[in-house]
Amino acid sequence: MAIPKDPRVAEEALQAQAASLVDCRKCALCQERTQVVFGAGNPVADLMFVGEGPGFNEDKQGEPFVGQAGKLLNELLADIGLSRPQVYIGNVIKCRPPRNRDPLPEEIEICSPHLMEQIRVIRPMVICTLGRFATRVIASTQAPMSAVRGKAKELEVAGVPVIVFPVFHPAAALYTTANRGVLEQDFQKLK
Repeated sequence: MAIPKDPRVAEEALQAQAASLVDCRKCALCQERTQVVFGAGNPVADLMFVGEGPGFNEDKQGEPFVGQAGKLLNELLADIGLSRPQVYIGNVIKCRPPRNRDPLPEEIEICSPHLMEQIRVIRPMVICTLGRFATRVIASTQAPMSAVRGKAKELEVAGVPVIVFPVFHPAAALYTTANRGVLEQDFQKLK
């Protein structure tokens, strides 16, 4: 039997975790960041999105997915009858890599426990991974995105039984227009 989620308790736990990371210096990413981008949304969301890490706009505003990829994510959510306040959005790493380079393995290793704690607090039913880095961390797979995208898999992540649903990162649809149709199809399955 599932323990009922308490939004107040979850919100307080997430706020405390975010506060503990404000001055994080565990890896070199702290040297160039503007701020830690912890996560945002419903603290007891049934659907959680996990991306790679903050980009330029996210680093400036302190919220995940607020740039062009975030605008597309908002459109995709609206297409399936959801909005940002109904879901939770986080990232594998909490600080922007210089020039938006890929996160390094040691950065992922240092930062991903924070994501796992977010998952333990939120206890989502579904985690939609946005792109290969999030999919590798959450689904523990090295398979290419083209092989796993749009396919739901039951897993236990951070001690929480979830359905993991990998999709292309919204940025992939901004750079390759064919990926937008694929993303739209996958979001319809997510619905």
